[in-house]
Amino acid sequence: MVVLNELQVLLEQNSGTITAAQANAIGISNERLRLLVYAGKLERAAHGVYVFPDDFPDKMYVAQIRRPKMIYSHETALFLHELTDRDPISYSVTVPTGYNAKAIIADGISVYSIKREVHLLGIVQMETMFGNTVNVYGIERTICDCIRNRNKMDIAVATDAVKKYVKRNDKDLNTLMEMAEVFRVTKILRNYMEVLL
Repeated sequence: MVVLNELQVLLEQNSGTITAAQANAIGISNERLRLLVYAGKLERAAHGVYVFPDDFPDKMYVAQIRRPKMIYSHETALFLHELTDRDPISYSVTVPTGYNAKAIIADGISVYSIKREVHLLGIVQMETMFGNTVNVYGIERTICDCIRNRNKMDIAVATDAVKKYVKRNDKDLNTLMEMAEVFRVTKILRNYMEVLL
């Protein structure tokens, strides 16, 4: 079947996941996608996102495709940066202030919001455990976010993350202090660092 061959190529190019928009761009209609799901040739991983039935969908990647403005942060970023041993129970993301996050919250994701001017500050690309690329805040930004929101998360996780950060060879204390100034956590961060360094 020509449609399945085209989809196979598209799925391979896109880490095993495609959106309805990507399928539409190569001439496969939403109705055709619906029929392929009904026939068991495709599986709907989320609204407008499809995978082959035998594939296990990468939930982080699927969520990122559906909502490109969200950036993985806080506990999830700590986990991806190997600054915590705790596997996040639910993902944590940050969106710009004013973003309608009702659908994200309905998916069981913890949502933080931040001013638009600093929303993209410190963003990096990282791979999920499935090898797909998602947007995550860098290590220094993540540390500052955790300190800034320490009352909304487990303080032991934030403290442990700072301890692990200090021991890392790839730490950048200058960037950390610059981020701390931007997010107004310099004094609190210095208190943490004085104890640990």
